[in-house]
Amino acid sequence: MIPTVGFILLTHAKPHQIIRLVTRLNQMFDHPPIVCHHDFSKCALPLISFPENVSFVQPHLQTGWALFSVVEATVRALEQMYEAPSNPDWFVLLSGADYPVKSSAQILHDLNASSYDAHIEHELIKANAFETDWQRECFDRYCTKSFSFPSITKRLRPTRRVLCLKHPLLTRAFLPFSKNLRCFAGSQWFCANRRSAKHIIEFHKTKPDLATHYRKLMFTEESYFQTILANAPNFRLNNNYWRYIDWYAEGPKPKTLLLEDLPKILSSSAHFARKFDIDTDVRILNELDAIVG
Repeated sequence: MIPTVGFILLTHAKPHQIIRLVTRLNQMFDHPPIVCHHDFSKCALPLISFPENVSFVQPHLQTGWALFSVVEATVRALEQMYEAPSNPDWFVLLSGADYPVKSSAQILHDLNASSYDAHIEHELIKANAFETDWQRECFDRYCTKSFSFPSITKRLRPTRRVLCLKHPLLTRAFLPFSKNLRCFAGSQWFCANRRSAKHIIEFHKTKPDLATHYRKLMFTEESYFQTILANAPNFRLNNNYWRYIDWYAEGPKPKTLLLEDLPKILSSSAHFARKFDIDTDVRILNELDAIVG
């Protein structure tokens, strides 16, 4: 059977680009269930412009870049989608700057042929076992414990100093991780099946220690869901999350994709790509519409 797919959208800017994305998803997937968490504190959104298959998380959360509020917005959208009587076999998490780069037939075929519960980038973050600088950075983000205390400078001026504990024997009492809950990290964007969605929702409701830990940290959207799913018994995860993202640009955010990037995008296995800016280069979106069909 052809699987059903829904979309979770996290948006905060460029209403005209959000509307174009929704229109494209409706054309490709015959008006699938779409749940959008839009941060109305960042910009207004004309809800009257959206069709009935799109619902919005109300009230919305005020989100911030790299803050735990992004995780909570995602969970609320998942709850809205999967606590409804009828819900899709799969969901795809997208931002307003994403766009499909493969046909709906290809995307649905890949999901149907898959034996995985989730397609999510996930790397184990373990002390003194770093294969990349990024893993070391994630360890410092999620697996250390810092304390701030008052002190004085050499000139006898008041200041505050920070003590950071890194060794697992010293941090064990302060972190939620254990042999049964190891830390994982990867890209924020992923797709997963109904079983995964319901596990995330249930875990978030019944095991608050992990959320309490991550709520104080930055970039938690790159670890919270990975940690929940990668530690779930009998779940199968695929590290190919079917996204094209160009991280070669300098800085903490990916490159804005332009028409010149189209050959690389199309030659990848990705189902969706990011990030696009309709005001910077609308030509690439027009070409994708023509090519993908």
